[in-house]
Amino acid sequence: MVSAMAQPPGSPATGLLVECRDEPGVLYRITEAIFRQGGNITYVAGGARREAVAELQLEVSGAPDERRLIADLEAVHGVTHVGLVPTFQAIYGKRVIVIGGGAQVGMVAQGAISEADRHNIRGERISVDTIPLVGEEQLADAVRAVARLHRARALVLAGALMGGDITAAVREIREAGIIVLCTNMAGSVPDAADVVVSDPVELTAAHPNQISRRNRRADLLAHIIEGKVE
Repeated sequence: MVSAMAQPPGSPATGLLVECRDEPGVLYRITEAIFRQGGNITYVAGGARREAVAELQLEVSGAPDERRLIADLEAVHGVTHVGLVPTFQAIYGKRVIVIGGGAQVGMVAQGAISEADRHNIRGERISVDTIPLVGEEQLADAVRAVARLHRARALVLAGALMGGDITAAVREIREAGIIVLCTNMAGSVPDAADVVVSDPVELTAAHPNQISRRNRRADLLAHIIEGKVE
């Protein structure tokens, strides 16, 4: 049995796993029930599906009483079960995305995972996602998508040559608040990134003498992990 309690205003989001029938109108009725309780949906994602049953992961803030919220959701036509679950922020924490091609992307991912391990072992939370890609169009699309990813805080680009539309995409996501780091490569991407370093393995724990641009904040991912960069 899942316990619930009243939440004070401004409290963190509540994670809910909603099991419901996979049919038109159910999501509308779920959001209407949350609205009636004064809640704001900060995240929604589809989960497992089996036959005519689907799962929704919701993160809701602002609802003052979890018990009433869950009871109202369970009363929604088409909903079969509602349970409390940890939010993805609580489980996976801040998110670092590693994108690139060739041998460097593997080394950068290794460095990012090592840095995350150094912090997570102390109880902090950071996750690392990576995808090897080549081609300007594919890389530019992937870079732009980082700004739409839930909990994404930083992008690390690894490769030998990046420019053109990739550079435009880097500038766009920096405006959206994403920190961009990259290896020292040919092309115009290094001019658009926040930080450029020479050693791909040390990219996530850069010392000031490794940083080749005007931004000389060392260990930028550590700043992100520790909450100094939101």
